[in-house]
Amino acid sequence: MAISPSSARLEFIGIGIVEKCSEDYSEIRIYEQFCPALRGIEGFSHLIVLYWFHLRDSEEHRSTLLVVPKRHKGAPEMGVFGTPSRPNPLGFCVVELLEVQDCILKVKGLDAAQGSPVVDIKPYLPRADSVTSARVPEWATRGPPS
Repeated sequence: MAISPSSARLEFIGIGIVEKCSEDYSEIRIYEQFCPALRGIEGFSHLIVLYWFHLRDSEEHRSTLLVVPKRHKGAPEMGVFGTPSRPNPLGFCVVELLEVQDCILKVKGLDAAQGSPVVDIKPYLPRADSVTSARVPEWATRGPPS
């Protein structure tokens, strides 16, 4: 029996929230019960942050399948799996870890909005997380870094 999207159910537990966003840095507050999971994280220069696009979590956004990427001049209409729009508004960003203080991570390069729920944090491992031979369409080489 095939699983239809309406019958597939996943559950995420938020581990924190994006509390501050600026051009220079962002702050992620990890909820107190998850603070012990930060032990040793300061040894990594970069992290992968998975977060929820809470401002794009609507039936309209979730049902849109074709878009023209707005921040990439000259981009063609694309399926959403090649853009930031999603049926499930899950964000992924590699950030530089600047500081860890108690349950707050100060990071650089986060493209989440203030108030975004954080779903998970993983260490960035260059040997496993970098693909130097990756290719992208020509239009994707223009525009902002994220």
